[in-house]
Amino acid sequence: MHIIAYDIKEDKIRNKVSKLLKDYGERVQYSLFESETDKANIEKLEKIFKKIISLDKDSIKIYFLCKDCADKVKSIGVQKTENNFDVFVF
Repeated sequence: MHIIAYDIKEDKIRNKVSKLLKDYGERVQYSLFESETDKANIEKLEKIFKKIISLDKDSIKIYFLCKDCADKVKSIGVQKTENNFDVFVF
């Protein structure tokens, strides 16, 4: 599992990143996505991010959680998700 968090100043760029991430995972907070995508797609996303964000103003963090760690993630309260997928295809 990957956790992708971003802090992007410009609305237009932030929206572009958000729309892109919706194709690879599920929004769990306003600027936080969970993704089960593979390494190749993460590398693809990194290349795209480097082209579209302002490297001196914006930031995107990609955290990798191993299977054991991902299985230990705890959620408390309402689970906020934008998409209710029956099947994920990556």
